[in-house]
Amino acid sequence: MFTVQIFGVKNSPATRAAERFFKERRITLHLVDLKQKPMSPGEIKRFIDRFGLVSLIDPDGSAYVDAGLKYIRLSDSDLLQRIDRDPKLLRLPLVRSSTNRLSIGQDEEAWKAMLPAPPR
Repeated sequence: MFTVQIFGVKNSPATRAAERFFKERRITLHLVDLKQKPMSPGEIKRFIDRFGLVSLIDPDGSAYVDAGLKYIRLSDSDLLQRIDRDPKLLRLPLVRSSTNRLSIGQDEEAWKAMLPAPPR
């Protein structure tokens, strides 16, 4: 069965958009609220390996500006610790399909590409 896992924050408009996108297409989804439960190291590594740590960060987000990250350089491990404490630093949502396709941020084209081919 095809499923999608969405890592996000419940009150994030982009996370809600991803949730709505997949629900409208009757795709089974599992929402992980990062405020309740942080991503496992293996799960975040999967996204970092595919996109790079810098691509996962939202430099235009208020959490990034409020944390003063525009003006300081952090090591990758320090940045990962910050992400654990404040998931809004990420370009949410992070989406993973059961076919191991990944996407970051509000990206409907990537979500469409994740969908299984319609039966003939």
